[in-house]
Order: sequence, then structure tokens, then C-alpha cells
Amino acid sequence: MPSSHDHPPEVLDVPLELDPADWDPQQVYFLLTGLVIPRPIAWVSTVDREGTPNVAPHSYFNLVAHDPPHVMFSSSGVKDTLRNLRTTGEFVINLVSIDLVEEMNATAADLPPDIDEFAWVGLDTAPSVTVTPPRVAGAKAHLECRVAHELEVGNGHLVVGEVTHLHVDPGAWAGGRVDPALLDPVCRLAGTSYASLGEVFELPRPSWAEVAHAPPAGRVPRR
Repeated sequence: MPSSHDHPPEVLDVPLELDPADWDPQQVYFLLTGLVIPRPIAWVSTVDREGTPNVAPHSYFNLVAHDPPHVMFSSSGVKDTLRNLRTTGEFVINLVSIDLVEEMNATAADLPPDIDEFAWVGLDTAPSVTVTPPRVAGAKAHLECRVAHELEVGNGHLVVGEVTHLHVDPGAWAGGRVDPALLDPVCRLAGTSYASLGEVFELPRPSWAEVAHAPPAGRVPRR
């Protein structure tokens, strides 16, 4: 099927049908990051060969496995984060809560490689347990990681890290687990837009034995 539009229209009068090759990559980027939302943010801290810290946000981020735990993030192009972890094989993912969104955004600036973003933004550091890169002291949770795999996919460099240590602040914990409202994570949208979690609700996963003779129950508001 041919693409319905040769560029992003101001008003979509008919459904969009698109072969990504028909649009400029930047236009495809805007479309995809507007559709795949919300995205969690990996605020990745690394150190270079000389030990200078770096911290930068990456919104192509998620879990890969839990036994043993692995996470992934992707860097569009080769930036300081990627260069550093290629040298050391280590990084920390700092989870971004709403109270740190301004500092996180500041570290997205294209600073020279020899600038310590922690010092430049005024972020306090905390030592890690199993890796060299420092943690963002104010973050409510951290995942210390060692690089397990790197894969080039299009213009993305996919990094898979094995989690070697986790930190969770007591202020994000309730009822025997992480409480999403207390963690209060920042959600990445498109452009310069971000969001908070908003409504959180419970929706138990059904089994066939439970639903074979009855329709699934509706969602249950979280109290």
C-alpha cells in the first residue's frame, strides 16, 4: 500500500498509512515518539577513562529479564554515555522522579565530554556498591549494571546490562514493594512534553480457568 501522505499533515483528514522510508527520519522520529508513550527514563551515569562522571537521560529504556535481572536502553548515535560504557563496561540507571525532572532535563544538554554533569547541574553523588560510576544521590532508586551486550539497530545502539545491585529509598516503598505513587516517576512523551503517572488502577491478570464461563471483570480503581 502506498503512503497516504508524503509529509506530516497539519490536519489528518484520512487515516495515515505510512512506509517509513517515505518520510524524513526526523519526521518518523516525531511520529514514533508521539505514539510509543509514556516511556520510562533511564538517567544513565557513567565515567570516562580518566574517571570524569557523566549522567544523561535516555527514554528508549525498559526491562529485558528478571532472572538474572537485565535492562536495556538505546542511544541514538554514539554519545558520551556509550563511549564511556564501552571503555569501562559499567553504568548506573537512576530512576527519575518528578522532583528531579529539572535536573534531569539539564543533563540532556550537549555538554563537552570533559564536563562533569553532576557538578555542572549541582547534583549530589552517592557511591555505588558494585560499579565505579556514581549514583544520583537524590534519586529514589538505582540499578547498578555491567554491560552484557551491545547491538547496533538502525541508528540506535542497544545496550543490555545485567543488574548487579539495586538501591531503593524507603520513601518509595510501601506494602512490601515499590509503590508507584511514592516513586512518582517521570513519563517521557514527545517533543518537550513529560507527564506524571496520573490515575493508577488495579487490573488482575485472568486465567482461562477463571474466565472460561464468565466474561473478565472490569478494572478496579486503586485506593
